[in-house]
Amino acid sequence: MTPSPEKSPGIPDLKDMQIEEIEDFISGLGKEKYRARQLMKWIYKAGAADFSQMTDLSRDFRAELAGKARIGTLHLEEVQASADGTRKVLFRLDDGLFIESVIIPGKNDRTLCVSTQAGCRMKCSFCLTGKPKFRRNLLPAEIVGQITGAKFGVPEGKEVDNIVLMGMGEPLDNYDNVLKAIRIITSDYGLAISPRKITLSTCGLPEGILRLGHDVPVNMAISLNAPDDEIRSALMPVNRKHPIAELIRACRDYSMPNRRRITFEYILIAGVNDSRACAEKLARLLRGVRCKINLIAFNEYPGSQYKTPSAQAVEEFRAILVKQGYTAILRKSKGRDILAACGQLSGTRTTR
Repeated sequence: MTPSPEKSPGIPDLKDMQIEEIEDFISGLGKEKYRARQLMKWIYKAGAADFSQMTDLSRDFRAELAGKARIGTLHLEEVQASADGTRKVLFRLDDGLFIESVIIPGKNDRTLCVSTQAGCRMKCSFCLTGKPKFRRNLLPAEIVGQITGAKFGVPEGKEVDNIVLMGMGEPLDNYDNVLKAIRIITSDYGLAISPRKITLSTCGLPEGILRLGHDVPVNMAISLNAPDDEIRSALMPVNRKHPIAELIRACRDYSMPNRRRITFEYILIAGVNDSRACAEKLARLLRGVRCKINLIAFNEYPGSQYKTPSAQAVEEFRAILVKQGYTAILRKSKGRDILAACGQLSGTRTTR
Protein backbone atom coordinates (compact mmCIF):
# COMPACT_ATOMS: atom_id res chain seq x y z
CA MET A 1 0.00 0.00 0.00
CA THR A 2 1.14 3.54 -0.75
CA PRO A 3 1.43 5.69 2.36
CA SER A 4 -0.80 8.76 2.53
CA PRO A 5 0.98 12.07 1.99
CA GLU A 6 1.78 14.09 5.06
CA LYS A 7 -0.50 17.04 5.54
CA SER A 8 1.06 20.46 5.31
CA PRO A 9 1.31 22.35 8.60
CA GLY A 10 -1.75 24.41 9.43
CA ILE A 11 -5.12 24.30 11.08
CA PRO A 12 -7.10 21.06 10.77
CA ASP A 13 -9.71 20.55 8.06
CA LEU A 14 -13.03 19.29 9.45
CA LYS A 15 -13.73 17.56 6.13
CA ASP A 16 -10.76 15.29 6.83
CA MET A 17 -12.48 14.05 10.00
CA GLN A 18 -15.07 11.44 10.84
CA ILE A 19 -17.72 12.21 13.48
CA GLU A 20 -15.64 10.70 16.31
CA GLU A 21 -12.64 12.85 15.41
CA ILE A 22 -14.74 16.01 15.31
CA GLU A 23 -16.20 15.07 18.70
CA ASP A 24 -12.68 14.77 20.12
CA PHE A 25 -11.72 18.08 18.54
CA ILE A 26 -14.80 19.81 19.99
CA SER A 27 -14.18 18.27 23.43
CA GLY A 28 -10.66 19.69 23.30
CA LEU A 29 -12.23 23.12 22.99
CA GLY A 30 -14.30 22.47 26.09
CA LYS A 31 -17.56 22.11 24.16
CA GLU A 32 -20.26 19.45 24.18
CA LYS A 33 -19.82 16.51 21.80
CA TYR A 34 -23.22 17.04 20.21
CA ARG A 35 -21.78 20.16 18.58
CA ALA A 36 -19.93 17.82 16.22
CA ARG A 37 -23.24 16.65 14.81
CA GLN A 38 -24.28 20.26 14.29
CA LEU A 39 -21.07 20.98 12.42
CA MET A 40 -21.42 17.96 10.13
CA LYS A 41 -25.04 18.86 9.41
CA TRP A 42 -24.01 22.33 8.31
CA ILE A 43 -21.11 21.04 6.19
CA TYR A 44 -22.77 18.09 4.45
CA LYS A 45 -26.50 18.86 4.53
CA ALA A 46 -26.39 22.63 4.04
CA GLY A 47 -23.10 22.94 2.15
CA ALA A 48 -21.63 25.50 4.56
CA ALA A 49 -18.13 26.58 3.59
CA ASP A 50 -17.67 29.11 6.40
CA PHE A 51 -18.34 28.99 10.13
CA SER A 52 -20.15 32.33 9.92
CA GLN A 53 -23.01 30.54 8.14
CA MET A 54 -23.68 28.28 11.15
CA THR A 55 -26.32 30.46 12.75
CA ASP A 56 -27.34 28.03 15.51
CA LEU A 57 -23.85 28.30 17.03
CA SER A 58 -22.95 31.24 19.23
CA ARG A 59 -20.99 34.07 17.66
CA ASP A 60 -18.08 33.50 20.08
CA PHE A 61 -17.95 29.78 19.27
CA ARG A 62 -17.96 30.48 15.53
CA ALA A 63 -15.10 32.91 15.96
CA GLU A 64 -13.15 30.35 17.98
CA LEU A 65 -13.72 27.69 15.34
CA ALA A 66 -12.60 30.05 12.58
CA GLY A 67 -9.27 30.47 14.34
CA LYS A 68 -8.68 26.79 15.06
CA ALA A 69 -10.20 24.82 12.14
CA ARG A 70 -11.19 25.14 8.52
CA ILE A 71 -13.75 23.71 6.12
CA GLY A 72 -11.90 22.65 2.99
CA THR A 73 -13.55 23.71 -0.27
CA LEU A 74 -12.41 22.74 -3.75
CA HIS A 75 -12.21 25.54 -6.28
CA LEU A 76 -14.67 24.86 -9.11
CA GLU A 77 -12.81 25.97 -12.22
CA GLU A 78 -14.87 24.72 -15.13
CA VAL A 79 -17.95 22.69 -16.05
CA GLN A 80 -18.11 21.14 -19.50
CA ALA A 81 -21.43 19.97 -20.93
CA SER A 82 -21.77 16.93 -23.19
CA ALA A 83 -24.50 16.54 -25.78
CA ASP A 84 -25.78 13.52 -23.83
CA GLY A 85 -26.26 15.43 -20.57
CA THR A 86 -22.97 14.45 -18.92
CA ARG A 87 -21.13 17.18 -17.02
CA LYS A 88 -17.36 17.13 -16.50
CA VAL A 89 -16.29 19.22 -13.51
CA LEU A 90 -12.75 20.52 -13.15
CA PHE A 91 -11.63 21.29 -9.59
CA ARG A 92 -8.47 23.13 -8.53
CA LEU A 93 -6.86 21.97 -5.28
CA ASP A 94 -5.24 24.31 -2.76
CA ASP A 95 -1.77 23.48 -4.09
CA GLY A 96 -2.75 24.35 -7.68
CA LEU A 97 -3.23 20.80 -8.99
CA PHE A 98 -6.35 19.92 -10.99
CA ILE A 99 -8.66 16.93 -10.75
CA GLU A 100 -11.86 16.00 -12.56
CA SER A 101 -15.23 14.55 -11.56
CA VAL A 102 -18.06 13.55 -13.86
CA ILE A 103 -21.83 13.79 -13.34
CA ILE A 104 -23.43 11.02 -15.39
CA PRO A 105 -27.18 11.05 -16.10
CA GLY A 106 -29.07 7.77 -15.85
CA LYS A 107 -32.63 6.84 -16.67
CA ASN A 108 -33.91 7.58 -13.17
CA ASP A 109 -30.84 8.83 -11.33
CA ARG A 110 -27.48 10.60 -11.56
CA THR A 111 -24.06 9.18 -10.74
CA LEU A 112 -20.97 11.11 -9.72
CA CYS A 113 -17.61 9.68 -10.79
CA VAL A 114 -15.02 10.75 -8.21
CA SER A 115 -11.22 10.94 -8.41
CA THR A 116 -8.95 9.63 -5.65
CA GLN A 117 -5.50 10.75 -6.87
CA ALA A 118 -4.01 13.58 -8.88
CA GLY A 119 -2.76 11.45 -11.75
CA CYS A 120 -2.30 7.69 -11.51
CA ARG A 121 0.65 5.47 -10.73
CA MET A 122 -0.70 2.38 -12.51
CA LYS A 123 0.12 3.52 -16.09
CA CYS A 124 -2.41 1.35 -17.94
CA SER A 125 -1.53 1.79 -21.61
CA PHE A 126 -5.09 2.54 -22.73
CA CYS A 127 -5.88 5.16 -20.07
CA LEU A 128 -5.32 8.88 -20.57
CA THR A 129 -5.18 9.55 -16.81
CA GLY A 130 -1.90 7.68 -16.47
CA LYS A 131 -0.11 9.63 -19.21
CA PRO A 132 0.86 12.73 -17.17
CA LYS A 133 3.16 12.47 -14.16
CA PHE A 134 1.57 11.13 -10.97
CA ARG A 135 1.41 13.98 -8.49
CA ARG A 136 -0.07 12.78 -5.19
CA ASN A 137 -2.85 11.06 -3.26
CA LEU A 138 -5.97 13.02 -2.48
CA LEU A 139 -6.90 13.63 1.15
CA PRO A 140 -10.34 12.60 2.48
CA ALA A 141 -11.48 16.23 2.34
CA GLU A 142 -10.54 16.39 -1.35
CA ILE A 143 -12.39 13.16 -2.17
CA VAL A 144 -15.52 14.10 -0.21
CA GLY A 145 -15.15 17.69 -1.44
CA GLN A 146 -15.85 16.60 -5.02
CA ILE A 147 -19.28 15.40 -3.91
CA THR A 148 -20.15 18.54 -1.94
CA GLY A 149 -18.65 20.67 -4.72
CA ALA A 150 -20.88 19.02 -7.31
CA LYS A 151 -23.93 18.91 -5.02
CA PHE A 152 -23.82 22.56 -4.05
CA GLY A 153 -21.95 24.05 -7.04
CA VAL A 154 -23.42 22.41 -10.15
CA PRO A 155 -27.19 22.36 -10.82
CA GLU A 156 -27.17 18.72 -11.94
CA GLY A 157 -25.18 17.75 -8.85
CA LYS A 158 -28.18 18.20 -6.58
CA GLU A 159 -29.69 15.02 -8.03
CA VAL A 160 -26.64 12.78 -7.55
CA ASP A 161 -27.50 9.62 -5.61
CA ASN A 162 -24.81 7.14 -6.72
CA ILE A 163 -21.06 7.47 -6.21
CA VAL A 164 -18.42 5.62 -8.25
CA LEU A 165 -14.76 5.85 -7.28
CA MET A 166 -13.69 5.47 -10.89
CA GLY A 167 -12.18 8.85 -11.74
CA MET A 168 -8.52 9.80 -11.78
CA GLY A 169 -6.27 7.46 -9.82
CA GLU A 170 -6.32 3.97 -8.30
CA PRO A 171 -8.43 4.08 -5.11
CA LEU A 172 -6.69 1.14 -3.42
CA ASP A 173 -3.32 2.83 -3.96
CA ASN A 174 -4.62 5.53 -1.59
CA TYR A 175 -6.31 3.11 0.78
CA ASP A 176 -6.43 4.93 4.14
CA ASN A 177 -7.69 8.22 2.72
CA VAL A 178 -10.26 6.50 0.51
CA LEU A 179 -11.53 4.38 3.40
CA LYS A 180 -11.98 7.44 5.61
CA ALA A 181 -13.73 9.29 2.77
CA ILE A 182 -16.14 6.36 2.27
CA ARG A 183 -16.93 6.36 5.98
CA ILE A 184 -17.73 10.09 5.85
CA ILE A 185 -19.83 9.62 2.72
CA THR A 186 -21.86 6.81 4.31
CA SER A 187 -22.15 8.33 7.80
CA ASP A 188 -25.62 9.42 8.91
CA TYR A 189 -23.95 12.65 9.99
CA GLY A 190 -22.04 12.99 6.72
CA LEU A 191 -23.54 12.60 3.25
CA ALA A 192 -25.65 9.60 4.35
CA ILE A 193 -25.24 7.74 1.07
CA SER A 194 -25.85 4.00 1.40
CA PRO A 195 -22.86 1.68 0.80
CA ARG A 196 -25.11 -0.09 -1.74
CA LYS A 197 -24.91 3.05 -3.87
CA ILE A 198 -21.12 3.30 -3.79
CA THR A 199 -18.86 1.40 -6.19
CA LEU A 200 -15.07 1.29 -6.06
CA SER A 201 -13.20 0.39 -9.22
CA THR A 202 -9.68 -1.03 -9.03
CA CYS A 203 -7.11 -2.22 -11.54
CA GLY A 204 -6.49 -5.17 -9.22
CA LEU A 205 -4.55 -4.81 -5.97
CA PRO A 206 -5.41 -8.06 -4.15
CA GLU A 207 -4.38 -6.95 -0.66
CA GLY A 208 -6.53 -3.83 -0.93
CA ILE A 209 -9.49 -5.80 -2.27
CA LEU A 210 -9.43 -8.13 0.72
CA ARG A 211 -8.97 -5.26 3.20
CA LEU A 212 -11.87 -3.34 1.73
CA GLY A 213 -14.16 -6.36 1.94
CA HIS A 214 -13.39 -6.50 5.64
CA ASP A 215 -13.56 -2.76 6.33
CA VAL A 216 -16.59 -1.50 4.39
CA PRO A 217 -19.20 -3.32 2.25
CA VAL A 218 -19.25 -1.20 -0.92
CA ASN A 219 -19.68 -2.58 -4.43
CA MET A 220 -16.49 -3.79 -6.09
CA ALA A 221 -15.61 -3.35 -9.76
CA ILE A 222 -12.48 -4.94 -11.20
CA SER A 223 -10.88 -3.43 -14.30
CA LEU A 224 -9.91 -6.74 -15.91
CA ASN A 225 -9.64 -6.06 -19.65
CA ALA A 226 -7.96 -9.34 -20.62
CA PRO A 227 -8.51 -13.08 -20.22
CA ASP A 228 -4.85 -14.03 -19.72
CA ASP A 229 -1.61 -12.73 -18.29
CA GLU A 230 0.06 -12.09 -21.64
CA ILE A 231 -2.54 -9.61 -22.86
CA ARG A 232 -3.22 -8.09 -19.45
CA SER A 233 0.45 -7.47 -18.66
CA ALA A 234 0.82 -5.66 -21.98
CA LEU A 235 -2.16 -3.44 -21.19
CA MET A 236 -1.79 -3.12 -17.42
CA PRO A 237 1.68 -3.15 -15.80
CA VAL A 238 0.12 -4.00 -12.41
CA ASN A 239 -0.50 -7.51 -13.73
CA ARG A 240 3.23 -8.24 -13.74
CA LYS A 241 3.23 -7.91 -9.95
CA HIS A 242 -0.27 -9.30 -9.34
CA PRO A 243 -1.11 -11.80 -12.10
CA ILE A 244 -4.65 -12.80 -12.94
CA ALA A 245 -4.73 -15.95 -10.78
CA GLU A 246 -3.89 -13.91 -7.67
CA LEU A 247 -6.48 -11.28 -8.59
CA ILE A 248 -9.28 -13.80 -9.20
CA ARG A 249 -8.44 -15.55 -5.92
CA ALA A 250 -8.91 -12.23 -4.07
CA CYS A 251 -12.21 -11.67 -5.90
CA ARG A 252 -13.48 -15.09 -4.80
CA ASP A 253 -12.59 -14.21 -1.21
CA TYR A 254 -14.04 -10.69 -1.29
CA SER A 255 -16.66 -10.35 1.41
CA MET A 256 -19.99 -9.26 -0.07
CA PRO A 257 -23.50 -9.17 1.34
CA ASN A 258 -25.87 -11.78 -0.07
CA ARG A 259 -27.01 -11.37 -3.66
CA ARG A 260 -24.41 -8.75 -4.53
CA ARG A 261 -21.95 -9.54 -7.29
CA ILE A 262 -18.51 -8.31 -8.27
CA THR A 263 -18.48 -6.38 -11.53
CA PHE A 264 -15.71 -7.13 -14.00
CA GLU A 265 -15.07 -4.24 -16.37
CA TYR A 266 -13.71 -5.27 -19.74
CA ILE A 267 -12.63 -2.54 -22.15
CA LEU A 268 -12.78 -3.97 -25.68
CA ILE A 269 -9.89 -2.81 -27.87
CA ALA A 270 -9.87 -3.57 -31.56
CA GLY A 271 -7.43 -6.35 -32.47
CA VAL A 272 -6.11 -6.65 -28.92
CA ASN A 273 -8.67 -8.35 -26.66
CA ASP A 274 -11.93 -8.45 -28.63
CA SER A 275 -11.67 -11.82 -30.41
CA ARG A 276 -14.00 -14.79 -30.02
CA ALA A 277 -11.09 -16.71 -28.49
CA CYS A 278 -10.68 -13.99 -25.83
CA ALA A 279 -14.40 -14.17 -25.01
CA GLU A 280 -14.29 -17.94 -24.62
CA LYS A 281 -11.16 -17.73 -22.45
CA LEU A 282 -12.79 -15.04 -20.29
CA ALA A 283 -15.84 -17.24 -19.76
CA ARG A 284 -13.60 -20.05 -18.49
CA LEU A 285 -11.57 -17.70 -16.28
CA LEU A 286 -14.58 -16.36 -14.36
CA ARG A 287 -16.39 -19.68 -13.97
CA GLY A 288 -17.74 -19.96 -10.42
CA VAL A 289 -17.19 -16.28 -9.51
CA ARG A 290 -20.39 -14.49 -8.48
CA CYS A 291 -20.17 -11.66 -10.97
CA LYS A 292 -21.51 -9.66 -13.86
CA ILE A 293 -19.47 -8.32 -16.77
CA ASN A 294 -19.57 -4.76 -18.07
CA LEU A 295 -18.28 -4.50 -21.62
CA ILE A 296 -17.01 -1.07 -22.64
CA ALA A 297 -15.93 -0.26 -26.19
CA PHE A 298 -12.58 1.56 -25.98
CA ASN A 299 -12.97 5.36 -25.91
CA GLU A 300 -10.44 6.88 -28.27
CA TYR A 301 -8.64 10.10 -27.38
CA PRO A 302 -6.05 12.25 -29.21
CA GLY A 303 -2.76 10.38 -29.52
CA SER A 304 -4.14 6.99 -28.50
CA GLN A 305 -2.48 3.94 -30.03
CA TYR A 306 -5.68 1.88 -29.75
CA LYS A 307 -8.94 1.83 -31.71
CA THR A 308 -12.60 1.23 -30.91
CA PRO A 309 -13.81 -2.21 -32.08
CA SER A 310 -16.69 -2.59 -34.50
CA ALA A 311 -20.24 -2.90 -33.18
CA GLN A 312 -20.35 -6.42 -34.64
CA ALA A 313 -17.21 -7.50 -32.76
CA VAL A 314 -18.62 -6.13 -29.52
CA GLU A 315 -21.94 -7.91 -29.94
CA GLU A 316 -20.29 -11.22 -30.87
CA PHE A 317 -18.09 -10.98 -27.77
CA ARG A 318 -21.12 -10.30 -25.57
CA ALA A 319 -23.17 -13.10 -27.15
CA ILE A 320 -20.51 -15.68 -26.29
CA LEU A 321 -20.55 -14.63 -22.62
CA VAL A 322 -24.35 -14.65 -22.47
CA LYS A 323 -24.43 -18.12 -24.02
CA GLN A 324 -22.07 -19.27 -21.25
CA GLY A 325 -24.57 -18.05 -18.64
CA TYR A 326 -23.05 -14.69 -17.70
CA THR A 327 -24.81 -11.40 -17.25
CA ALA A 328 -22.88 -9.35 -19.80
CA ILE A 329 -23.92 -5.74 -20.34
CA LEU A 330 -22.66 -3.36 -23.01
CA ARG A 331 -22.09 -0.17 -21.06
CA LYS A 332 -22.54 2.86 -23.26
CA SER A 333 -19.92 5.46 -22.48
CA LYS A 334 -21.24 8.96 -21.90
CA GLY A 335 -19.40 12.23 -22.26
CA ARG A 336 -17.01 11.10 -24.99
CA ASP A 337 -17.35 14.42 -26.83
CA ILE A 338 -15.83 16.24 -23.82
CA LEU A 339 -13.27 13.53 -22.87
CA ALA A 340 -15.35 12.55 -19.83
CA ALA A 341 -15.80 8.85 -20.63
CA CYS A 342 -14.02 5.90 -19.04
CA GLY A 343 -10.23 6.31 -19.32
CA GLN A 344 -10.37 9.85 -20.69
CA LEU A 345 -9.92 12.00 -17.56
CA SER A 346 -6.68 13.93 -17.24
CA GLY A 347 -7.27 16.97 -15.02
CA THR A 348 -6.54 19.38 -17.86
CA ARG A 349 -8.02 22.85 -18.29
CA THR A 350 -9.67 23.63 -21.62
CA THR A 351 -10.05 27.36 -20.92
CA ARG A 352 -7.61 29.96 -19.71
